[in-house]
Amino acid sequence: MKQWYVYIIENRLTQYYTGICTDIERRFDEHQSSGPKCAKALKGKGPLTLKFCCKVDSHSEALKFEIWIKKLSKANKIKLVNNCFCDAPIKNMLLDKDNVYER
Repeated sequence: MKQWYVYIIENRLTQYYTGICTDIERRFDEHQSSGPKCAKALKGKGPLTLKFCCKVDSHSEALKFEIWIKKLSKANKIKLVNNCFCDAPIKNMLLDKDNVYER
């Protein structure tokens, strides 16, 4: 079964974009390039920063978390990015010292 990721990208206007994918490095590079596979919401708004990444077990789970994140207020998204959101069902892998994910 493929691993899925839920991610949040911040643009130069400090706006957050939430998405899902199976390869976080490839997807972030697609967004960074502003090419044909870049999300319209991010085109021309670089530089982009990957602020949040979480590995989930299935496409269905990724979609559910994406919708959940998109419904959060900006203040709560910031808390989620910093792993300060109480009782959040997911955690930011980018802040995990044991995780060897580099970007």
